[in-house]
Amino acid sequence: MATSRKEIQRARMWRYFLDAATDVIQEEGIDHFTIRKIADKAGFTSSTAYNYFKDLSHLKFFAAMRFMSDYLEELPTYLEKGSNTVEKWLYSWECFCKHSFEQPKIYSVIFMDNLGSIPEELLDHYYQIYENDLIGLPDGVKEIIMEQSFAKRSALFIQSAVDEGFIKEEDIDHISDMTLLIWKGMMNTFMNNRRKYTKEEATKTTMHYVYRSVMHVINSDKCHEINVSY
Repeated sequence: MATSRKEIQRARMWRYFLDAATDVIQEEGIDHFTIRKIADKAGFTSSTAYNYFKDLSHLKFFAAMRFMSDYLEELPTYLEKGSNTVEKWLYSWECFCKHSFEQPKIYSVIFMDNLGSIPEELLDHYYQIYENDLIGLPDGVKEIIMEQSFAKRSALFIQSAVDEGFIKEEDIDHISDMTLLIWKGMMNTFMNNRRKYTKEEATKTTMHYVYRSVMHVINSDKCHEINVSY
């Protein structure tokens, strides 16, 4: 019973600090994210906050996860557009690009920043506590999103394309890794203004290269079944 009460108290404190962190991001932006501001807003000291989060990057990571809700809510709509696994996978990438380039600093914190820890473990822990953030997604998609690695989630998603005859088994990891690297490269370019892309142009360009990468390994006799292009 004592352990149960302790866990309840810990979850309650997490919510206090994450609610405060969310407010700080909404009011001032993630660039002005400090442990002192968050602790003050939550009504505690900075030292208390550090009892629940190892460092600022962890708290920032968890807070940033809350800003993915729009993407998670819209994802099922994008998936419905596809008539096969490859189309659904491309549409899911389009949805991800749309939202990530709208909030590049948020998505950079989640998928690109150095957290000083294994991000997959932090992500898994987040969904153990805030699993309700996934309400509205089909069970199959929930399982994919809750997988430990972004590339692994992608590979799991397109696994069915092998059964459907679109892709060879040995190409799955290649495609999932390559498309993630394409997105990361464009995100880095976009955030650092190395090219003057609008968010729409960044999405369009990323999807163009994702699409070309996928079509490069699609079995030639199945290409006509892919009725989407970028």
